[in-house]
Amino acid sequence: MNVVEFIKNNAILVTTISVLVSFGIVVALNPIIIPLLRRLKFGQSIREEGPKSHQKKSGTPTMGGVIFLFAITVVSLILIFVFKCYDILPVLLLTLGFGLIGFIDDLIIVVKKRNEGLTEIQKFGAQIIVTAIFCFYLVKNIGTSIKIPFAYGVEWNMPTWLFVIFIFIVVVGTVNGANFTDGLDGLATSVTIVIAAFFMVAARKLGFAGNGYMAFSGTVLGSLLGFLTVNSYPASIFMGDTGSLALGGFVAGMACVMRNPLIIILVAFIYLIEVISVMLQVAYFKFTKKKYGEGRRIFRMAPLHHHYQEGGQSETQVVTRFAIITLILCLVAFLGL
Repeated sequence: MNVVEFIKNNAILVTTISVLVSFGIVVALNPIIIPLLRRLKFGQSIREEGPKSHQKKSGTPTMGGVIFLFAITVVSLILIFVFKCYDILPVLLLTLGFGLIGFIDDLIIVVKKRNEGLTEIQKFGAQIIVTAIFCFYLVKNIGTSIKIPFAYGVEWNMPTWLFVIFIFIVVVGTVNGANFTDGLDGLATSVTIVIAAFFMVAARKLGFAGNGYMAFSGTVLGSLLGFLTVNSYPASIFMGDTGSLALGGFVAGMACVMRNPLIIILVAFIYLIEVISVMLQVAYFKFTKKKYGEGRRIFRMAPLHHHYQEGGQSETQVVTRFAIITLILCLVAFLGL
């Protein structure tokens, strides 16, 4: 039996080990990295226009995404070089590519002690470059055909030009949605844990267990479970853009390589409504300011999680409810595969 056959025949075992090892690495690193970040004074800067209750979080170590990204990388490299799971490499690189963008952004913020890191143009430009490389891989190796959820076998073979535009929207939109979701203790972590679990079982159902997609999703799942132990309310560390952008890359990457990018609408619905809430809030504020002389708002505060928080819900209530919504929608999405 060769390695590929072993992975295929023992996918659950390999995935379980991936979950446990990645979880163990993160749990072991947490008490080492958190004090180190404190000594380096890599603390979170809180926006003054944000919820008043968040001001007490100022100084909490950030850039915690490096912890679970390290675990994901180590376990993934074992899957690649030991178990020959080469197909996970593009998704890993996409995840790390966006993680690097977030890391640079976070580093500028903590070093210069300000709320802004990379400029919007710099950040967007870097995201376009990373997405372009991944899109090139998809066109050359996966193809431009995507599956239609709930159509059971029906595929849409898109023209290359349309596929490229579509993938750019999917990847950049998902990444920024994940970034906006990271605004409450444990929110982005909890939501993405559910999504990672979905991709883990979806990979097996769709016949991708043998190429490592199942184990790779398990690696992300285990890493995030370990990180949640210190990121849940009250958080001892934040993931920063290092983590949130990387998680968006993972979600978009997994959906695309399994030729199911449209499923993101369901499984990452929280990402979607978070970014839409920001877009609507900004657009409506500018429109009303131009028309009436003063800006008006649709939501109490954007992104959407702050709207509910300002309405009286606690952080843990919002996080729990958003995670439950994600779980329900992932179950619905699983029926559509």
